Amino acid sequence: MSSQITAESARRRTFAVISHPDAGKSTITEALALHGQAISSAGAVHGKGGRKGVVSDWMSMEQDRGISITSATLQFEYRDCVVNLLDTPGHADFSEDTYRVLTAVDAAVMLLDAAKGLEPQTLKLFEVCRARRIPVITFINKWDRPAKDALELLEEIEDRIGIKPTPVTWPVGIGGEFRGVVERTAIGGSRAPGMIRYERSPGGQQLAVTEALDADTAADRFGDDFERAVEESELLGEVEADFDQKTFEEGQTTPTLFGAALVHFGVGQLLDLLVDIAPSPYAREDVSGAPRDLEAGFSGFVFKSQANMNASHRDQLAFVRICSGRFERGMQVTQAQGKRTMSTKYAQTLFGSSRGTLEEAWPGDIIGLVNASGLAVGDTIYAGKPVEFPPLPAFAPEHFGALQMHDTSKAKRFRRGISQLDAEGVVQVLYSERRGDATPVLAAVGPLQFEVTLARLAAEFDVPAAIDHLPYRLARLTDDDGAKRLRNAPGVEVFDRPRDGAHLVAMPNKYRIQTIANDYPDVKLEPLLAGGRD
Repeated sequence: MSSQITAESARRRTFAVISHPDAGKSTITEALALHGQAISSAGAVHGKGGRKGVVSDWMSMEQDRGISITSATLQFEYRDCVVNLLDTPGHADFSEDTYRVLTAVDAAVMLLDAAKGLEPQTLKLFEVCRARRIPVITFINKWDRPAKDALELLEEIEDRIGIKPTPVTWPVGIGGEFRGVVERTAIGGSRAPGMIRYERSPGGQQLAVTEALDADTAADRFGDDFERAVEESELLGEVEADFDQKTFEEGQTTPTLFGAALVHFGVGQLLDLLVDIAPSPYAREDVSGAPRDLEAGFSGFVFKSQANMNASHRDQLAFVRICSGRFERGMQVTQAQGKRTMSTKYAQTLFGSSRGTLEEAWPGDIIGLVNASGLAVGDTIYAGKPVEFPPLPAFAPEHFGALQMHDTSKAKRFRRGISQLDAEGVVQVLYSERRGDATPVLAAVGPLQFEVTLARLAAEFDVPAAIDHLPYRLARLTDDDGAKRLRNAPGVEVFDRPRDGAHLVAMPNKYRIQTIANDYPDVKLEPLLAGGRD
């Protein structure tokens, strides 16, 4: 069995696609699935207004607004590998969801808009990847539109985030006049001798037409554009900007490709590169820092919980990253945090909002456990030798709002909805003595989280509600003594977080924090994890 675990783990590629909003993240997710033959045609060909078919954006708000609000998982086979692809929200208001996803992957694809380059959320996500030692591949998107100079983009990446780009493809033609690419590194086991020419498919729903040209043919057909691309590619070699597997895995370099996801230019090469160079699952450290060997007994952790993803399945789904061993449907597992045992009879594979019955899975896979009662985000489950993986920290909220329901006759349904959204991590649900249990306070990284909460309460629980925004912008953790002493302090409000029993002190600004620290020097005031903001 252990040799099979090793072999199956080596076949897995588990990665997230991350970017600033509007860089084309959901589009490239769908294009990767199309190249992997997991879907038959693209649904993102008409931009935001027509993205009803994007397989990873299943929530009605996502489809209406054309933004990703929650993460999604797509699994498919490509070449001899199993690809676990996680699409993430790009908007900073949902950065906590993105952070959780990044705990569950082994690599990341960072998407840059060729016209905008590095943007605030992009910078933040790079820092998260660096902190978690996640290797990053960069895809410079939208090269079929006017763009910055290619060399300027590379310089910007190196100067601003301190990671050296090592282009594996180089564009033939400036932004807006994209002819194809020169391959600087062998992709998919081979390297085109001259260039790869691109031609978009009619309507953009199918794969782009590609053609390998030798150097003489490329020079005849594309003249100065091809010659310039060759010269710049050679210049990159002189400044040691060539791909190196070791420095990539160490996070010192980022292999870089140029393309246009909407018309599928360069996406196939990206998928081949991921299979070729992205790391397979490795032994993950437990809460004590000791690595859990891949061939140890089954283990995994819950990085996301989601309900009502599909109108046909009004249930709760726990997303589990498998870290070690073999998973078999129906096996008995133990929850590390509560030492409870549970059955995994209802285990499923995930493809956006679609599901399929799962019989077995291996390290690197993402599985869904249906109605796994008592499992929360951050929980570890295992079989055999006990293990517990590090908890997933909550982000520091920057917006607070008292939640008011319109119809008190629906109080039971209201409480059930709030409890579910809290368990999913959509928002943090807090309570204070000042307001009582009937008025929960929502704490969020960004105001869009409030909109999602109200929309889902109305759509999934038939409980219309409203938010009364509160004047707090910062929060600190305190202990039982600090909560007791600060409950009547002026200009602050102490909240209890039932999810983990923590106490949060909410304050309007940093000056109030300093005042409280001066007035109560022995009271604990501990910062939370910073959110995804610049």
